[in-house]
Amino acid sequence: MSAPFKLDLTHRPRRLRRTANVRSLVEETVLTPADFIAPLFVVDGKGAPEPIASMPGVFRRNIADLVKECRVLAKLGVPAVALFPKLDKKFKDEMGTAALAEDALILRAVRAVKKAVPDLVVMTDIALDPYTAHGHDGMLTSDGRDVANDATVEILVKMAVLHARAGVDFVAPSDMMDGRIGVIRKALDAAGCTETAIMGYSAKFASAYYGPFRDAVGSASSAGTHYLDKRTYQLNPANRREALIEIALDEAEGADILMVKPAGAYLDIIREVRNATRKPVAAYQVSGEYAQIQAAAQMGWLDLERTRHESLLSIKRAGADMILTYFAKEMAAVLKK
Repeated sequence: MSAPFKLDLTHRPRRLRRTANVRSLVEETVLTPADFIAPLFVVDGKGAPEPIASMPGVFRRNIADLVKECRVLAKLGVPAVALFPKLDKKFKDEMGTAALAEDALILRAVRAVKKAVPDLVVMTDIALDPYTAHGHDGMLTSDGRDVANDATVEILVKMAVLHARAGVDFVAPSDMMDGRIGVIRKALDAAGCTETAIMGYSAKFASAYYGPFRDAVGSASSAGTHYLDKRTYQLNPANRREALIEIALDEAEGADILMVKPAGAYLDIIREVRNATRKPVAAYQVSGEYAQIQAAAQMGWLDLERTRHESLLSIKRAGADMILTYFAKEMAAVLKK
């Protein structure tokens, strides 16, 4: 009987995969609750949490329930939340003027959260899409065919100062208007809000993955479609070099954190950004990414726990220092065990 076949190998990489403890010793990328920022949706009134049909497990909450959710997240070790308002249609107009109301829903929500959970980092969206009747991120040009860059930035600057004075830790301009980071930084400093930081949606692509979010904040119903065409201001998904130009501009203008959005389909961009800057890099696992995983899991086609973990692990492995994800609470609960 011949001897068993044996390869004469110096290198056997499988040695480092042999047991769970060995694998843990050499694991290169590790997720913790501190990696996550939880996006949360807030509505006015005292009603029960409103489920978002296209985002299973995600709700719009009134301010009191929002505060409760923030307390839970803080106890789980999630360090930050990003707040997004959903307004009644009656408060929306062509110019998004409700964004500058002194008693705006988002400002009341910020004050409540910071009072109840002062150590939780609170970020707010600086863009007009929740406030405009047409669902775009800014004021339209006179012919209605495009978003007016400079007129929009003028409103965003005022909006950012209001949010800073309400107590946010980060304003997060998500509009992709040219020059807005620099002007917002100057306005914040002039208003005495020098400690308010800016997380720039620096490489935000005109993605098809945003549909469920537009349901959540009501911009889809305002426009009458999930498929708003924002290609004149959001990045072309085909362009890598252009994304790096936007990143460099936001960094030069004073952004404290640079974000890539979406995350899962743009891992190459996250890596390029990580290699191009020493600033912290954020990535947003957007509503469509979340909805895809949930839907496939509900059909029994994917293992929910393993898929969500792998999806987030790949984003961190690509170079993200922090991840905005609707899985934040569930993942933190699992990782905290």
